[in-house]
Amino acid sequence: MSLPTLDLGRRNEGLLRSGHPWIYRNRLPDHSPLEAGWVRLEAGRRYAIGIYEPAGEVAVRLFSRDRVPDRAWITARLSAALDLRRHLEAAGSDSYRILSGEGDGVPGLVADRYGRFAVIRYYGDGVARLAPDIAWALGRTLPLQGVVAREAGGLRLLWGAEPPPELTVRENGLPFLANLAKGQKTGLYLDQRENRLTLSRWAAGRRVLNLFSYTGAFAIYALKGGARHAISVDSAAGAIHDAHRNAAANGFDLDRHRGITADAYDYLKAQVERGETFDLVILDPPSLARRKTQRYKALKAYRRLNALAMRCVAQGGMLATSSCTAQVSPTDFRAALAEAARSAGATAQLLHEAGHACDHPVPLHFPEGRYLKFVLARVLHSRAAG
Repeated sequence: MSLPTLDLGRRNEGLLRSGHPWIYRNRLPDHSPLEAGWVRLEAGRRYAIGIYEPAGEVAVRLFSRDRVPDRAWITARLSAALDLRRHLEAAGSDSYRILSGEGDGVPGLVADRYGRFAVIRYYGDGVARLAPDIAWALGRTLPLQGVVAREAGGLRLLWGAEPPPELTVRENGLPFLANLAKGQKTGLYLDQRENRLTLSRWAAGRRVLNLFSYTGAFAIYALKGGARHAISVDSAAGAIHDAHRNAAANGFDLDRHRGITADAYDYLKAQVERGETFDLVILDPPSLARRKTQRYKALKAYRRLNALAMRCVAQGGMLATSSCTAQVSPTDFRAALAEAARSAGATAQLLHEAGHACDHPVPLHFPEGRYLKFVLARVLHSRAAG
């Protein structure tokens, strides 16, 4: 296949040698307008094959050293990815990320499994061209009934049968509702699965406040771990409705789980003003920055939110807090938490720190892929803070 060639120049040879999967637009030479699709990159003695995108900060996503991926290439990538995830089904999970973009060598595209169905999302018109072949490989390799692409207009069938409006999947043996067309991400927040399991081991006997709860997964895990009571708070009424249903599916009634539709920040602030405290407060807010220029604003928001949360934690209680903002590094997040503790008049002891679940691998040469930070800390209030 004859491909358009972009010569990055010898000075950029290190870019291709590094193995980093992205070429930013400001690294490209002047060139005639190109359509989204495969290109060949050269830089000194190095070359690579990637997908060009006409818009966006990332101009080319690199896939191969010397060939345009075909079905055999895709099947090999999928097989390697599944080898990493086989233990998940043995542990009672039929919902997990099958292909994690750059982490599995397919930049700009993810594929998630929900029981007998799979959902593909892609980020760019060029990468979208891979979706049909990936759907074919998924259907050929896994016992699926259908594969769909999640797009702005809804779900598009790529292989097999369309999924139902919602279905029940299992995560570490626990049942959860998933809406593949309208739910967050592709239906559920699969990247927090192992962090939820860790949290359950610390929850026994505690009163739990679960903020930015979505459909209540953290609260359900806490209750399974022996928490006395849990409150889930989210601004979306539909999410809280499903949190109630998830609680019921896992055997918990209103005596153990309560769902509240409210702005999580406002609710937390009101609890602090009332002097209400909990033994375990969980914070899992959405991303607070989409660009590097918003990083400072995001850090300020994390400091303010976590300071309030620490004031709402009972003496010696626990804070489980997350950041999914890629522009905020793990070091930045820890520093924000330390400042939040000082602001709250407390000392926070770091007990556990983690990132994504294992089905969201991050190449060491791609630090941008480490977006999720999860911290579990004990909060000790000074006497002055009361």
